[in-house]
Amino acid sequence: MKLYRTSYGILVKYSDACYKIDEDWNMLINHGNLYEYLLGITHRAGKMVPALAARWLEEIIAPIGKQEVWAAGVTYLRSREARMEESKSSCSADLYDRVYSAGRPELFFKALPHRVAGHKEFVHIRRDSAWNVPEPELTLYINSKGEIQAYTAGNDMSSRSIEGENALYLPQAKVYERSAALGPCLYVSPTPIDLSTKIEMIIFRNAEEVYKDSVCIDRIRRSFAELATYMFRECDFPYGCFLMTGTCLVPPSEFTLQENDVVDISIDHIGTLSNTVRYKPNAGL
Repeated sequence: MKLYRTSYGILVKYSDACYKIDEDWNMLINHGNLYEYLLGITHRAGKMVPALAARWLEEIIAPIGKQEVWAAGVTYLRSREARMEESKSSCSADLYDRVYSAGRPELFFKALPHRVAGHKEFVHIRRDSAWNVPEPELTLYINSKGEIQAYTAGNDMSSRSIEGENALYLPQAKVYERSAALGPCLYVSPTPIDLSTKIEMIIFRNAEEVYKDSVCIDRIRRSFAELATYMFRECDFPYGCFLMTGTCLVPPSEFTLQENDVVDISIDHIGTLSNTVRYKPNAGL
């Protein structure tokens, strides 16, 4: 089933019907068995009128409340290759080779809720970077007990030139206004998401396709459960957290995003997260 946060309220879509939920978002998604809880709601509540549900679904906002967003790095071979390529000039390419095969995963803080864009909202590229790219990632919602409860599509916007210059610049390459996007919904399933699930990214410029590729998530080196376990080793998340699980699609090295590009990230079962690119208004003023 799909759980949406909208400007009007919360709704769950199940078996082609929609149901309104009058609960606090943070408390709702933090349930220990979210699927069973939502299933109970669909059995008790009346169906929304289709026209009303359609109106609500036109006003989707990011499926995040008080949660932090974190990210895992170099979890796919393609990501390792891209990181090694961009860091050649800094002589730190082997760093990414080592972290790919290390026992401990790379985990880093990505965004607070106010910096997260939702479906059809703007994401930003940095003015002080010559090489900006989107990174499509299956994103986990993990509740406060460390249990994976849902999945969404994520865009880990990144400056490859800044990270490539020096690996210690990672926070500047990854963390800035509107550097993350989540949506369009939370996909809540009674079983873990299938590893045959496909991620596809298409980038449009002036309404024309300039990049398109897809891959299945079974190419990830680490399990989602392993990543979640490391997240909760020494951190508490009272409302749960979101964890981007790494990118498996990287545009070619000659590509960089431009203002007004549109990035569509589609994941089986979840849907399409679409964002338009721009610079932060009044940046540097």
